[in-house]
Amino acid sequence: MCREVWSASFRRPRRKPVPPPAQPTRNPLFGRGSWPEASRIADILRTETVGGMLLVGAAVVALLWANSPWRGAYTALSEFTIGPAALHLDLSLATWAADGLLAIFFFVAGLELKREFVAGDLRDPRRAALPVAAAVGGMTAPALIYVAVNLGTGGDALRGWAIPTATDIAFALAVLAVISTHLPSALRVFLLTLAVVDDLLAITIIAIFYTSDLHLPALALSLVPLALFAVLVQRRVRSWWLLLPLAVATWALMHESGVHATVAGVLLGFAVPVVRRAAGPGPGLAEHFEHRFRPVSSGVAVPVFAFFAAGVSVVDGGGLGATLTDTVTLGILAGLILGKPVGVMGATWLVQRFTRARLADGLSWWDVLGLSLLAGIGFTVSLLIGELAFGAGTAADDHVKIGVLLGSLLSALLATVVLRIRNRHYRRICAEEQVDADADGIPDVYQRADAGTGDDSGPDDPRRA
Repeated sequence: MCREVWSASFRRPRRKPVPPPAQPTRNPLFGRGSWPEASRIADILRTETVGGMLLVGAAVVALLWANSPWRGAYTALSEFTIGPAALHLDLSLATWAADGLLAIFFFVAGLELKREFVAGDLRDPRRAALPVAAAVGGMTAPALIYVAVNLGTGGDALRGWAIPTATDIAFALAVLAVISTHLPSALRVFLLTLAVVDDLLAITIIAIFYTSDLHLPALALSLVPLALFAVLVQRRVRSWWLLLPLAVATWALMHESGVHATVAGVLLGFAVPVVRRAAGPGPGLAEHFEHRFRPVSSGVAVPVFAFFAAGVSVVDGGGLGATLTDTVTLGILAGLILGKPVGVMGATWLVQRFTRARLADGLSWWDVLGLSLLAGIGFTVSLLIGELAFGAGTAADDHVKIGVLLGSLLSALLATVVLRIRNRHYRRICAEEQVDADADGIPDVYQRADAGTGDDSGPDDPRRA
């Protein structure tokens, strides 16, 4: 036995077999995109985050003012009328914010959506399938839940079925900024794209289901300045003194036709070309307009609308208790808090199930849950649809405002809990992405052979062992 021990001491130890390197995930869900697209999205997110902070601040000021002893002054300011009566544009300040300023918001949304599908990473149908499916699921489930809550109640409650379907990207990004999470860039891009597609679907719903007293001559006339605008931008004309009057004329005639005027903003955005006619330095026309108008949209248009739309008094109309027992409020709360996560996660699972794709390495379904809860923050478009469904200043509209505000707040709190739990994991992934850039200014992670495949690990990454 001693001989065996002695000989074993000189025996070469066996080496444990080394498993082969993990293969990159092909067609991953939430895979990393290209560096130009990631850089552009980062700029957009910074602007939207600042705009989200202003939006939240404007909503808080409106709520405090509307519930203060000076709430009469807030109501008088909202109802103050200005504009040319001969053109039927003698509107209140609140209406100007909803119909006029939000047209700028939807113009930027139209530019962004067209650029994503023409020149962005989403021109690849495999990449576009996930956010589009998630947006559709995230709108269908809340609508069905709202209808289920209000079915059989009678009255006009069912007119608000589309209220909990919208996602407010500025508000959601403001929550992310407060959380200070290291959410991977691919997930941020997904959230932004989902919200942009969500906006397009919402404006389609507004145009189809919330248009009354359609005036066909005005609608036909609105196509004339829209066509002239399209011809000029296709010729790469950038002169504001030519384009702005045509855009205003399109908006005014669309408003006169009975179709909500924000539809004009989307159509004008779709008319702008994305790809440069001749190769050369500098941004294309769509990117040029986006850089010009996104700060106006995020920093002025949306916060001003939030100021006039969020000012609801909880001390009038039976108090908060009566509001929380109304099925309209309950339907909105259930749609935002429950419907959005179910819809977004369910659609994501279905895409994974039928395409045989899987989550990119390092991510989990907890990440998807956090994003789904963030998608339940519906504010700008939800308040707009509430006004269209029930009429501004009505008791039902006040219930809509409380439901949207409370549902968005609870969704934000739940998302904060989930994302805080995942924050340490996000920080580790973010550290891997933010490696030193070479002399070309592009991080190495976007220049590896597996860039864009969703494989976040390097050859020496411990996750490969």
